[in-house]
Amino acid sequence: MRIGVLLFPADPWPQTLARARHLESLGYAHLWTYDHLSWRRYRDLPWHATIPWLTGLAAATTRVRLGTMVTSPNFRHPVTLAKDAMTLDHISEGRLTLGVGAGGTGFDATVLGGEPPAPRERTARFVEFTEMLDGLLREPAYSRRGEYYTADEARMIPGCVQRPRLPLAIAAAGPRALDLTARVGDAWITYGDPNATDRPAAATEAAVRAQAAILDERCAALGRDPAALDRYFLVGNTDERPLASVAAFEDFAGRYESLGFTDIVFHDPRPGDPVFTEDPEIADAIAERML
Repeated sequence: MRIGVLLFPADPWPQTLARARHLESLGYAHLWTYDHLSWRRYRDLPWHATIPWLTGLAAATTRVRLGTMVTSPNFRHPVTLAKDAMTLDHISEGRLTLGVGAGGTGFDATVLGGEPPAPRERTARFVEFTEMLDGLLREPAYSRRGEYYTADEARMIPGCVQRPRLPLAIAAAGPRALDLTARVGDAWITYGDPNATDRPAAATEAAVRAQAAILDERCAALGRDPAALDRYFLVGNTDERPLASVAAFEDFAGRYESLGFTDIVFHDPRPGDPVFTEDPEIADAIAERML
């Protein structure tokens, strides 16, 4: 079981660098951030751009993997995102994982004008977006005219450091997104039922089991070994509080490892945040016991 930490791009840069370097020194496997233009209760608070923020971390660290959890079509175009990701893969010397998701209905969905797409359209847009990213990141020249996006002889030279391309980690809960994960994903991201919050532990685990069963079925239909996919569980959509103690986290991690997950990611505690209220020192304690 690998363990990672999700950091908000919301702090002064010297503080961010110090925290990222400390988490790397503790032995955490990966560091992540959200990809938003603004986010929920941080709407009118500092919030930095994701790609430059990760680029700074790539230059300031040497071992830990870095990633988006997740970027979406809400304000991204696959051609420009692929170019940014390819470049960041070089700057990080092959340490980038690009997490992608369908996007929600919040600020990012309306900031460029227009109304958020209906759920069915949002999923169709996400499938096309991710398929194009897959092709763009694999090929030096790529063209496709889709329903939502067009790429006309887009150049991706010199290509990714990681071959055949950098990993795509796909956030998926429904059947179409899980089918997409089976077809083009290198990893699967979930936090349980996306339509519920603070669900009891058993309900979250049941939702995850159902999702995993669909993913396994889709992989089998494609002749793909389901075990070839890394599986990330993002802590947060459950009434459990695994960061309450090291023992609680060990129990939580053990249960999700038994469900087939290879990685767990938790939000770095933030003093003053109304949700992620645990003591930041828990990250040190977990590392001392488990890493």
